[in-house]
Amino acid sequence: MRELPYQAKAIIGRREMVTLPELDLYLCCKADTGARTSALHAEDIEVFDDDDGLPWVRFVTRSGGQDTPARQLTLPLHDRRRITSSNGQAEYRYVIRTVLQLGELAFPVELTLTDRRQMRHPMLLGRRAMRRLLVAPGASFLHGEP
Repeated sequence: MRELPYQAKAIIGRREMVTLPELDLYLCCKADTGARTSALHAEDIEVFDDDDGLPWVRFVTRSGGQDTPARQLTLPLHDRRRITSSNGQAEYRYVIRTVLQLGELAFPVELTLTDRRQMRHPMLLGRRAMRRLLVAPGASFLHGEP
């Protein structure tokens, strides 16, 4: 067996509790090695320009299911990307940048905004965010219980 081309910073389970401190969110996240980009649940997405002409995005999110309180957030818009979902459909999604905290680790992450109401987890952690992490698919919540 060949050695890894890098030193792993941590081993994570297929589900982990993460904090997005800049957004004041604590939520359950699913590790998805099939997804390139991470995704965050968002409803009522609205893009607008600030007084300086810079693009911002306003949206509503929840840290859990429909029973959790809705939070409206307004953040600078980082990008707009064409994303192909697991069912093969392509759509354009807005992208924000923020810090993700997972146990003792904290690192910048890009999150696409999409409606995940029908999904079990409000956030998906994609390969770009997991560059230096190893996934133990049979384990969950290695960095803290919900």
